[in-house]
Amino acid sequence: MPEARSREQQPSPLETAVALAPRIRAAAAETERQRRLSPGLVHALAAGGVFRMCVPRALGGGEVDPATMIETIETIAAADGAAGWSAMIGATSGVASAYLAEEPAREIYGSDPELVSGGAFAPLGKATVVDGGYRVTGRWPFASGCEHCAWLMGGSVVLAGGQPRLLPSGMPDNRLMLFPAAAVRIIDTWDVAGLRGTGSHDIAVDDCFVPAARSLSLISDQPRARGPLYAFPVFGLLALGIAAVALGIARRALDELLALAGAKTPTGSRRLLAERPVIQAEVARAEATLGAARAFLAETVGGAWERAQAAGAIAMWISRTARAAARRSTRRARSSAASATSTSRRST
Repeated sequence: MPEARSREQQPSPLETAVALAPRIRAAAAETERQRRLSPGLVHALAAGGVFRMCVPRALGGGEVDPATMIETIETIAAADGAAGWSAMIGATSGVASAYLAEEPAREIYGSDPELVSGGAFAPLGKATVVDGGYRVTGRWPFASGCEHCAWLMGGSVVLAGGQPRLLPSGMPDNRLMLFPAAAVRIIDTWDVAGLRGTGSHDIAVDDCFVPAARSLSLISDQPRARGPLYAFPVFGLLALGIAAVALGIARRALDELLALAGAKTPTGSRRLLAERPVIQAEVARAEATLGAARAFLAETVGGAWERAQAAGAIAMWISRTARAAARRSTRRARSSAASATSTSRRST
């Protein structure tokens, strides 16, 4: 197994994001045309540890705190929303490594320091129990970044004797199945207007054998890695990542409006847009909305992280508060971006 690079030899994910932001921004139009991140950009992000922020340190991952993950993704999304979304999906998918037993975790996540994983959590596949594992068939939409992933995953309902296997709670046993990319068909479906560069195509497998050790449940399994990052529920981390993308896009929208306002003089006027009281008021309102969203998210996540470090667990109410903060921040960021965009259009 190749030795993981020492942390002294490589930048942090946030440093990588800051350094790559101009390149990501310059490549945005090409990303949009190609409907995916370029291989060179994927390599640069992977080499800087962006896709391994949620992989345990024991596997050579970053295992960063949530605040660092949020700021890293926000920085990338401010350069290009599609790149930010792709980084978020790749990073949060790495949490699966914390739920696998040591051998399969090292086989998948410990063998290549630049590995990227992705897929879809939705239980749209069927996994029939067989000796040693499962035979899986399914198709999953919205598999963002699937073209640059070495491993892909898909949520699946476990079938035993032709019927869904039930958990003690009475719920169907839905497990996440991990597939090598070579076993997966990518179906070109992502022809859209928004976040076009994420390459969120459908993925599918047909009667694919998955060893039991390459499956996990986000419902009934507990993470095997014990760091404070894994006290956060997986879907809570995903919500934080989505909020980070929204914050980054909103920041970019405001920056674009500020640049326009500082350079444009409307027809029939002798004053720059930036000198107009109505524009100043709109910008101030949008900045306040965005700032409030970032502050609320940072405060809530910071408190949850302190609790996770001290107790090794997060109380349910804290977890729910963090997810609520993520949802509220996403909505406020969207409102701020919409305000900036609307103001810009009215001014041109």
